[in-house]
Amino acid sequence: MYSNGSSTRRGRCYFPGRRRRGADARGRLADTRRVTALPASPSLGPASSAGVVVPFVPGYAGDTPGLSRRRRDLDAALVDALGPLAPLAVDARVTDIFVTADGRVHVDRGHGAVAVERLRFEPEAAQRLVVHLIALGGRHIDEASPCCDVRLGDGLRAHGVLPPISAGGALLSLRLPRPDIGALDDLALPDDAVAALRRALAARQTMLITGATGSGKTTLLSAWLSAADPGDRIVVLEDVAEARIHHPHVVALEARQPNLEGAGGVDLARLVREALRMRPDRLVVGECRGAEVREFLAALNTSHRGGAGTLHANGLADVAARLEAVGMLAGLAPTALARQAVSGIDLIAHLDRTPDGARRVSFGRLGVDARDRLRADPLLPDEVAAP
Repeated sequence: MYSNGSSTRRGRCYFPGRRRRGADARGRLADTRRVTALPASPSLGPASSAGVVVPFVPGYAGDTPGLSRRRRDLDAALVDALGPLAPLAVDARVTDIFVTADGRVHVDRGHGAVAVERLRFEPEAAQRLVVHLIALGGRHIDEASPCCDVRLGDGLRAHGVLPPISAGGALLSLRLPRPDIGALDDLALPDDAVAALRRALAARQTMLITGATGSGKTTLLSAWLSAADPGDRIVVLEDVAEARIHHPHVVALEARQPNLEGAGGVDLARLVREALRMRPDRLVVGECRGAEVREFLAALNTSHRGGAGTLHANGLADVAARLEAVGMLAGLAPTALARQAVSGIDLIAHLDRTPDGARRVSFGRLGVDARDRLRADPLLPDEVAAP
């Protein structure tokens, strides 16, 4: 159980949307709103100073560096919906928040997930929070669709799982956007790597950005495309919109979940076909993991150069096998995929995350071996788009 400031009665959870004191004529909360997180059960001990309290005051930074900047990215309704997770979400250092099946909360500030003391959800409260956040993003999660991914606000990504798929209780994973994506020079990458990325952009090379979950693929994608020529028309396709590209001409399309009757769904493969009718100068697929890879590779082989895509892979040497696995889901034979990928993708940029939280990038180029199977050959930064 918890309270998000809308009620002081224990054991009940009230979500936002109702008029209460401090709201304006349209029911929106005034800037004097307070978000409060209380311990979930007596076993966690008494609350200290009535729990965690964050005054919602524009520009307030408290004791957390960058708090006010992150707070500008999260609007009042979203902060209110997060309830006791709000003080964590507005911390600019936080990249991920997790609620586990036992109601415990973990947070990642760039050095691995650590438990949050004195904050725990009862099963019913956790499930209500998951359902509410998914609904806030315009999608639904229930027994028929027990797993769902959704975008909230300006890039916050929420993923929920309900029982019985999740044994023991509801699961929630929140991926928080960086307060400011910045330019390539702000990503703390080596100078030769940044120079290589700029050359690839100027040469209109198509880049596949690979790496593990949380390695920074979307951040690099956003920063790279933000440096594109202002006259370029960038069309971005994502299952859940996360890319934050600072460019004067960006068209963003997001996949749509089917409704409760199973109709009306629009997947990435359909979006790729629609995007080709929009005359993109740079076509971007946020994550290749299914049938959309067939349409994406076909588009890259029809003079759509300079775009990008992302792909989960453990290392540069594993990119070929990973592409083949995704291609099989799309019905592509390994030999057919190899030839299309070599012709359509000019550069691989693989991101690794070191134990201390730093990121490093390595480059590669796709090729075909003697068996007509795909392979990934390493490149030095100086060899990327060399004149």
